[in-house]
Amino acid sequence: MEKVLEKPLKPYVGRLAPSPTGALHLGNARTFMIAWLRARSLGGKIVLRMEDLDHPRDKPGAAAGAIEDLKWLGFDWDEEYVQSRRKDMYRGALEILKSKTAGDGGALVYPCACSRRDVENAQSAPHAGEQLRYGGVCRGRFPDWEAAVEAKGGGTPCWRFRVQEGATVGFDDVFAGRFEQDVFSTLGDFPLARDEGGAGYTLAVVVDDASMGVSEVVRGDDLMPATPAQILLQRALGLPTPAYCHVPLVVGRDGRRLAKRHGDTRISTFRASGKAPEEVIGMLGASCAWCGVGERVSLPELLPRFDLGTVPHHPFMI
Repeated sequence: MEKVLEKPLKPYVGRLAPSPTGALHLGNARTFMIAWLRARSLGGKIVLRMEDLDHPRDKPGAAAGAIEDLKWLGFDWDEEYVQSRRKDMYRGALEILKSKTAGDGGALVYPCACSRRDVENAQSAPHAGEQLRYGGVCRGRFPDWEAAVEAKGGGTPCWRFRVQEGATVGFDDVFAGRFEQDVFSTLGDFPLARDEGGAGYTLAVVVDDASMGVSEVVRGDDLMPATPAQILLQRALGLPTPAYCHVPLVVGRDGRRLAKRHGDTRISTFRASGKAPEEVIGMLGASCAWCGVGERVSLPELLPRFDLGTVPHHPFMI
């Protein structure tokens, strides 16, 4: 628990990063609450970044709805960005990676024509929740992107990052403690972008965190296994690695992350039902031991009570 008490580097820059793939729910709000309080309690700046690159899953109106919900709950921020408007930056980063070679002398990134189903079929008996590992089938297979497109029958290939055997990445999480991962054995060559221009989630968040000066990333602990790959990418691009603070999720009574099976936990539903934002913040604050159960409290009122060390190290069950 010593890590919780360490003071982060100044100036502190945190971020809120909603995605328009669905409505904002209690789980999102709790993580954002911790991130907001962490930044404001340290006199830091907050960046809002709409991560809208997952186009097939993006829901019409979800981005605007998330902004409305956040403001209703009392969140504010100092800068605002939309990832889909920053593709030139991601394209430039991909071009830098294309010019580099991996430790074995091969290209650091390469086009891949394998589908997700291909990768799933190549992974024998994966366990529930296990990350898909790519074994490098397309390493050195294509001379260029066009050849990968042709092999895919006109479909869209992806760019993959070549991970060296034995590449193990570890970091000291501010909340969760030490985390290490053999990226080669766990993920293999991970995807960077599913279009030629390089606008993919992993590449985008790495470029954005660096360009926005994010000093610490506070997010759900379901994303902890994705962090080592992002650190490898930061190193390849010569970018700084922020501190990471992964906090437990909100789950249903079955122990699984929030979904429709757990009832309606959308913030918009609480708004429509006539609840006050202080009721929602109070419930989430109580889960972190910052206020009493049933107490109505605003985000600013939680600031003097904020203590990362009182947040339970297990999921909040509703």
